[in-house]
Amino acid sequence: MVNPVLLTVDDDPGVLRVIERDLRHEYGDRFRVLRADSGANALRVLQQVKLRNQTVALCVVDQRMPQMSGVQFLEQAMQIFPSAKRVLLTAYADTDAAISAINTAKIDYYLLKPWEPPQDLLYPVLSDLLDDWVSSYRPPFEGIRIISSRWSPKCHHIKDFLARNHVPYQWLDIETDEEARQWLTYSQCNMTHLPLVICPDGSYLTQPTHPEIAEKIGLKMHAQMPFYDLAIVGAGPAGLAAAVYGASEGLRTVLIEKEAPGGQAGTSSRIENYLGFPQGIAGSELARRAVTQAKRFGVEFLSPQEVIDIRLQDSYRIVKLKDGTELSCYALLISTGVSYRKLDVPGIEDLTGAGVYYGAAMTEALSCQNEDVYVVGGANSAGQAAVYISKYARHVTMLVRGNSLATSMSKYLIDQILATDNITVRFHSHIVEVHGQTNLEAVTIANTKTHEQETIPTKLLFILIGARPHTDWLDGTLERDEQGFIITGSSLIHNKRCSKAWKLDREPFLLESSVPGIFVAGDVRNGSVKRVASGVGEGAIAIQFIHQYLSKV
Repeated sequence: MVNPVLLTVDDDPGVLRVIERDLRHEYGDRFRVLRADSGANALRVLQQVKLRNQTVALCVVDQRMPQMSGVQFLEQAMQIFPSAKRVLLTAYADTDAAISAINTAKIDYYLLKPWEPPQDLLYPVLSDLLDDWVSSYRPPFEGIRIISSRWSPKCHHIKDFLARNHVPYQWLDIETDEEARQWLTYSQCNMTHLPLVICPDGSYLTQPTHPEIAEKIGLKMHAQMPFYDLAIVGAGPAGLAAAVYGASEGLRTVLIEKEAPGGQAGTSSRIENYLGFPQGIAGSELARRAVTQAKRFGVEFLSPQEVIDIRLQDSYRIVKLKDGTELSCYALLISTGVSYRKLDVPGIEDLTGAGVYYGAAMTEALSCQNEDVYVVGGANSAGQAAVYISKYARHVTMLVRGNSLATSMSKYLIDQILATDNITVRFHSHIVEVHGQTNLEAVTIANTKTHEQETIPTKLLFILIGARPHTDWLDGTLERDEQGFIITGSSLIHNKRCSKAWKLDREPFLLESSVPGIFVAGDVRNGSVKRVASGVGEGAIAIQFIHQYLSKV
């Protein structure tokens, strides 16, 4: 942490040099001494210190300065650093103004000039003030700050991106938080620049994209080498498991992830049926541990980075990235997972990210405090979201199309839901319309049996339904089923439509796609079991088949 600042302000160069010298001599080992020759310049210094997320412990300011007196400066400085100690330097003739400033500028002490010798007249006073400041000082938050409104979709995506990449941040609401408005002023920005992302070094980004944020926080988006034994696309449970097993067995491995490690499972608030964690584990924590483990074995991560195309060249598989660069590999594993299906009802597109969220959206949990929240879905992910949100919300209502949770949800989750007083499950129910101007205000719910409709006020709707595979970019490359899931193994041979796509004499390996050397694991694969443990298992098994394939290349 950078040492706190002692700021001295005086328009007399001689006096300014002396006070700066005395402060450095006594306190330079614990504090940084800065100086300014006018009140206006001193305010600019304070704003820059604030923007860099540093702090000021003491201001020593001369009263008689042109344009802005010492008292006037301290009144404004108090708004920027309210906990800083304030000392006014005065001549004997200014003592009345100094006494008055005790109330107006909340000064802590006034000193008569000259203060020689400082050991008797300066240091005892300042040391007492600084000891008092240190005893009550609480270090400021040192991570990224996000300045935006509560219902900004762009802000939601930024918060979600940072949280899923385990980057600490603080969100400040521009509509209700005075500190947020101050940060906007210090950065010389206005409302049109929001969301504003302020970095710990004082730099800032306006309406940034994920790659811009990634570059700022040190995430890696460009490959170190042009060639790898194994390239993995998608860092969900299957991709992470494959990376760990592949690299640990000597394969030069690169893992490419579009958003953040963990996939859909990484957004789960708690996974309680994963082997080895009797108390359960958050999906994000499981992903963090897997990333750490993979890096220990030398896996190279590119994230956020998107693969947009694959082409074949002899025994190589060439992967084209969104930034235009390419890398090649002997074997390729696709583990891009699935996303929640979009709800196609009137009004929803404009409100997505402004009260309507896909997935558990754990970053919005605090927004649920004292609110009536609705969760759409009846599978494990929806159940986990409902249980998690119920810890914050006044009430959570689950909307389920079917007549039972048992068809798609684990029993342990059903038991938790039934035991939670502020969770209600409405069966035979689905959303037919959402309402709101700048943010969600109400939802219209229909009963699938009676067709009766009811419009209910709410500010928060979480949608966790269906499974849409991320395979649009594979059109014309790999064989897929009607829903877009990739067909692998013996299913290729037994499927009349796909059998002609396999050209080799041997049968495809269990997890091999219609293109030799391109393997598939996890939720994106046709016929896979949509569970975290299953994805991990497929990722590990894929490495065995990849070794067999490489032995014949």
